[in-house]
Amino acid sequence: MTGFDRARALRLALETFDIEAAAVQGLKARTGDSFAQAVETMLNLRGRVVVMGMGKSGHVGRKIAATLASTGTPAMFVHPAEASHGDLGMIQPIDLVLAISNGGESEEITVILPVLKRLGVPLVGMTGNATSTLASHATIVLDSGVEKEACPLNLAPTASTTAQLALGDALAVALLDARGFRTEDFARSHPGGALGRKLLTHLGDVMRTGDAVPRVLPDAGFSELMREMSAKGLGASAVTDAAGQVLGIFTDGDLRRLVEKGQDLRGLKASQVMHPGPRTIRQDALAAEAAALMEQYRITSVLVVDASGTLVGAVNSNDLMRAKVI
Repeated sequence: MTGFDRARALRLALETFDIEAAAVQGLKARTGDSFAQAVETMLNLRGRVVVMGMGKSGHVGRKIAATLASTGTPAMFVHPAEASHGDLGMIQPIDLVLAISNGGESEEITVILPVLKRLGVPLVGMTGNATSTLASHATIVLDSGVEKEACPLNLAPTASTTAQLALGDALAVALLDARGFRTEDFARSHPGGALGRKLLTHLGDVMRTGDAVPRVLPDAGFSELMREMSAKGLGASAVTDAAGQVLGIFTDGDLRRLVEKGQDLRGLKASQVMHPGPRTIRQDALAAEAAALMEQYRITSVLVVDASGTLVGAVNSNDLMRAKVI
């Protein structure tokens, strides 16, 4: 093993970026009607897009299948070698096969092409070889060819797999746009992610309700107000009328400001110290909307009301953090 050459390593890294960027840019000149035809065919499918690929193309294929599935196009990956040993049964005539092979001659793929043709399954071939076996059997050919690999030996799949990945992403983007796929749709397929939590978690899922919500009547004494705040641990207490309509709120910050003024608080009532007309939010709102309200007005808690303005809950920043909304 020769000594490590830092300058050479850096130079090769920069060359790799240039070569792979050129490979992706080169796709623009070769992407035309066949791409639009592939998108339209996938859009009108009654079944799934079945992605296949061997070796590095297989790894790219798994990612493409996952991206399609998460953006509204039902898709799955089937290993071509396993397809010859029973997994072809997963493919139905209503499906479409997206086969990926840079050279277009992967034996595991070419051996099942006649079977796919007998099934009547549309075949989209993503290949860098327009005269290959895969290209000749494909219903639609997507040209993913590159001038050269980033590998100094021009052997290891590098630029070619980058081009395949970019072409797969282009398919997914065109399809989600054609489907009218929205942020909410993406969240439904990612319920465990941060976006899913923000877009699917409603206030009703995280807010405090019932006796856990601190509240007093307007004629409550200051000591009663303090006991309610301390017992419920929200950092604030609602002030409501007998019917539950929100009249005001008193917070830890309000208490601090009164103390700083040196005011005698013992004889005061809740109606005298509350902040009237507080910010409230409807119970059918998203938890993320409550977080945005708190950030906008620099408050740490917000009261939750129903359509008539009656207090039904409360939430603070700690509640939202526990729910991983913020």
